Amino acid sequence: MEEKPETDGTIIFRAFGAMRIPLVRAIYLVTFLLVAGYAAMTLRGPRGIPALIEKERQIEQAEKRNGALAKDIERQREHIQRLANSPAEQELEIRERLKLVHPDEKVFITGQPEKP
Repeated sequence: MEEKPETDGTIIFRAFGAMRIPLVRAIYLVTFLLVAGYAAMTLRGPRGIPALIEKERQIEQAEKRNGALAKDIERQREHIQRLANSPAEQELEIRERLKLVHPDEKVFITGQPEKP
């Protein structure tokens, strides 16, 4: 077998092969740094961690408000149940809310009337 003398093309090709590994590492490093920088900017931006904390606070407030509304609904259901079961309770509610009285009763108003 005859050995061919190395030409300039073969030397350049070998040099590129030897430089290939550090070049690939450099590309990976630059890519990693770009991704890490993008992630850091995204997490610190207006839609990042501060927005997440704000959303959690809003959810907590909504849950508290829902709990209070659920208690209020339950209280109103109990009131409706009492009105449905008690004629005396119904009459008292009619007198207070609608300001109605029986025909044989007289009402005396003293002082300033209440504003509706």
